[in-house]
Amino acid sequence: MEHRRLGKTGFDVSAIALGTWQVGGRWGEPFNDQLAENIIETAIERGVNFIDTADVYSDRASEAAVGRVVRRVKARHGRRVFVATKCGRFINPHIDAGYTVAALRTHVEASLKNTGLDALDLIQLHCPPPATFYRPEIFELFDQLKTEGKILNLGVSVEKVEEALKAIEYPNVTTVQIIFNMFRLRPAGLFFREARDKNVGIIVRVPLASGLLTGTYAKTTRFGAGDHRNFNREGAAFDKGETFSGVDYEQGLVAVEALKALFPGEPSLAAWALRWVLMFPEVSTVIPGASRIEQLEANLEAGALRPLTQAEMEGVAAVYELFIKPTVHHLW
Repeated sequence: MEHRRLGKTGFDVSAIALGTWQVGGRWGEPFNDQLAENIIETAIERGVNFIDTADVYSDRASEAAVGRVVRRVKARHGRRVFVATKCGRFINPHIDAGYTVAALRTHVEASLKNTGLDALDLIQLHCPPPATFYRPEIFELFDQLKTEGKILNLGVSVEKVEEALKAIEYPNVTTVQIIFNMFRLRPAGLFFREARDKNVGIIVRVPLASGLLTGTYAKTTRFGAGDHRNFNREGAAFDKGETFSGVDYEQGLVAVEALKALFPGEPSLAAWALRWVLMFPEVSTVIPGASRIEQLEANLEAGALRPLTQAEMEGVAAVYELFIKPTVHHLW
């Protein structure tokens, strides 16, 4: 397993890690504690040493499962596994006025208790409203929490490049989590350069565009009623960029066929899509999710693939330019 430095945290983390939004089962299904723990523990056994979660994932159940497994692994084997969680999305309504120092402190302390960890390795503001990025007192809170020994590092999870650029103006922001994939190329420009210059770690989420880049979906594919790929395509519940990276589903299918022509046969397009992300040295780690052990195994195997050729990289960029860029590039 390749390891990369996670910016100013100083952590050396597995290049392919684990995101746990749907770790306890498919989106919209009841959370399965045993399944979640099996996936997390298998990931660690296979060399993953960085797990990303959030307090709101399955109403704290995902975060709790991560904490249980990480504590158990440390007790049994003395193995160090870094845990990143997030705070802020429990604020309701989710508006800037709800982001207060007191509220965020409460959420951080709840995550500390929920995970059972001595300190949170990385706490991330969870896609806060744009105005929140312009309030220094919010970011100063986390210096105090660090002094108290409750957190080790602060990061942010963002929707837009502009938010990422604003966030890294704060010296105590050590990481940025951002959507980056074959259908979302904009971060690789100015933001990647600025993050590199400021030694900010980049955590890539939604690397498979909510599964669209697996190459296994069709017009006839149906998603469950509780699955955001069914109800959030137009942003009804949260930022539409989180669902299929904001790409129109049918247009995305057309683009996927073009990508499959670039990467025919085995391994799958999903594997190449993950390997493509790792072609960018500014990326510290990529956090694909998994709702089954088989998905986890496939994700981890992508890390052993050969580098993409220059022709393949140019081919991906050409597909983006033709099918995706006109409708999404300016939005995020």
